[in-house]
Amino acid sequence: MRALFTFALLLSSTLVAGPLPLTPAPAGAKVYFITPAADTTVSNPITVRFGLSGMGVAPAGTVKEKTGHHHLLIDVETLPPMDFPLPNDANHVHFGGGQTEITLDLPVGKHTLQLLLGDANHIPHDPPIVSERLTIEVKEP
Repeated sequence: MRALFTFALLLSSTLVAGPLPLTPAPAGAKVYFITPAADTTVSNPITVRFGLSGMGVAPAGTVKEKTGHHHLLIDVETLPPMDFPLPNDANHVHFGGGQTEITLDLPVGKHTLQLLLGDANHIPHDPPIVSERLTIEVKEP
C-alpha cells in the first residue's frame, strides 16, 4: 500500500512539476530476452524470460545504484516518453516485484516484444536500457 501511495504521489508531482530526475545507466548495461528467440513460431502458453547484464534487478521503489526492474512492451510500435513513469496497461507490463519472467497467452498471429528497464519510479534510465524488439508468431495449439 505504501508503494502505491508513493507512486501516486510521484505521478501527481510529475503532472504539476514536469519530469522527475533521470537515473544514470551504467556503461555497458544491457537487457535482453533469454526466451523466446526472435523470429520463432510458438504456441500458448508462452514463457518469456528476461536477462540483464551490467546491473542488478530490484523491486520498484528500491533506490539502489545500478539497479532497475523490467517492463515488457507487447506490440508497442513507438517507445513511450523516456522522462516519465512508464504506462501500465496490457501493452506495457510492469514487473515491479523484480520478476524476471512471465507466462503469456497471446492471440494467434504476429507479435512484437521488447524490454525496457525502469528505475525505482518506473522511469527509464539515462540512457535508456532497452532490448532489441523481437517478433514472434503465435500459432494455433
